[in-house]
Amino acid sequence: MQLFNKQTQINFLGKRRLALILSAIFILISIVSFATRGLSLGIDFTGGTLVEVGYSQAVVIEDVRSALESSGIEDAVVQHFGTSKDVMVRLPVSTSSDKPNSAEISNTVMEALRIPYQEVLVDSADQTNQQCTTSGSLENCQVQMRRVEFVGPQIGGELANQGGLAMLYALLGILIYVTFRFEWRFAVGSVVALVHDVLLTIGVFSVFQFEFSLPVLAAVLAVIGYSLNDTIVVYDRIRENFRKMRKSDVVSIMNDSINQTLPRTILTSLTTLLVVLTLLLFGGEVIRGFSLALFIGVIVGTYSSIFIASPAVLVLGISREDMMPVQKEGVDDLP
Repeated sequence: MQLFNKQTQINFLGKRRLALILSAIFILISIVSFATRGLSLGIDFTGGTLVEVGYSQAVVIEDVRSALESSGIEDAVVQHFGTSKDVMVRLPVSTSSDKPNSAEISNTVMEALRIPYQEVLVDSADQTNQQCTTSGSLENCQVQMRRVEFVGPQIGGELANQGGLAMLYALLGILIYVTFRFEWRFAVGSVVALVHDVLLTIGVFSVFQFEFSLPVLAAVLAVIGYSLNDTIVVYDRIRENFRKMRKSDVVSIMNDSINQTLPRTILTSLTTLLVVLTLLLFGGEVIRGFSLALFIGVIVGTYSSIFIASPAVLVLGISREDMMPVQKEGVDDLP
C-alpha cells in the first residue's frame, strides 16, 4: 500500500530514448510481419464456411485433414480449439458455378469426418458404443457438429473495408477532440500513441497468426478508447501542473504528472486485466480472440500512455507559454 500512499519519483522521460528504440523495434517487426505474412483473417472478412465439430475422444489434426481430402474436400484449414477433442474446419468460398449452401457444405464435412467410424464394430453388450453412421443419431456418433457459419465474399470484403474506415474515423475524431480540449501537440501525441497501440496489437496477431475476426476488430476499437482515456488523464495533470509549477522545467513537470497519475493507471490496468484474463481463460473459444486482443491492448495502452504519449508531446516542442490561458485584451481594470 505504500506505493499508492507515497508519490513515486521515477524518471520516465529520462528513459524515453530506450522506450522509443523498443517501440520502433516492435513496430518494425509488426509491419514486416503484416507485409509478408498478413493477418489470418476469419470468415467474417474473407467469406467462407466455418464448421466446428466435437469428438468423443482426442483426435489428431492430420487424421481429420486426411479424412477431408479423401472425400474431395481440399483447401480446408483444420485446427484445434479449446481442447484436443474440438476441431474447427474453415473452408474458403467455392469458385464453382454451382455453389453449395452452408447446409450442404456442413453435411458434406460431417459425412467425410464420420467415414472412419462407420466400420466400428458394435458391442451388443455395451449400448453406449453404438455404430456411427451418417443416418444415425448425433447423440450416438463419435463426431458431433457444434456450429456452422457462412459469410459471402462480398459481405466479408465490405466488413473489412468498413472496419478499416472505423479505425481511421476514430483516430480522426480523437485528433479533433484533443486539439480543441488541449493543444494540437497533445492531439498529435495522443494519435501517435494510439497508432502505436493498434500496430502492436495487430502485429501480435500477424506474428503468431491468431485469427483476426470481427470481435477482434471490436476489441481493437475498445483498446483505442481505453488507451485514450488513460492518456487524457495524464494530459489533464500535465496541463494543471504547467500552471502550478512555475519554477520547474518542462521535463520535470511531465515526470511529476506521470508519477502523480501512476497509482490510478496501475489500479485501472490491473483491475481491467483481471477481468480480461478471466474471459481469456474461461470465456470459451467464441470470445477468445476478443479477450486476447483486449489483454494485449491494455498492456500496450498502459505502456504508451506513459512512454509514448508524453514524450511525443515533448518532442513536438511544448512550452509553458503554450499552456498558459490566453489573456483578454482591451479590458481596463476598474477602480
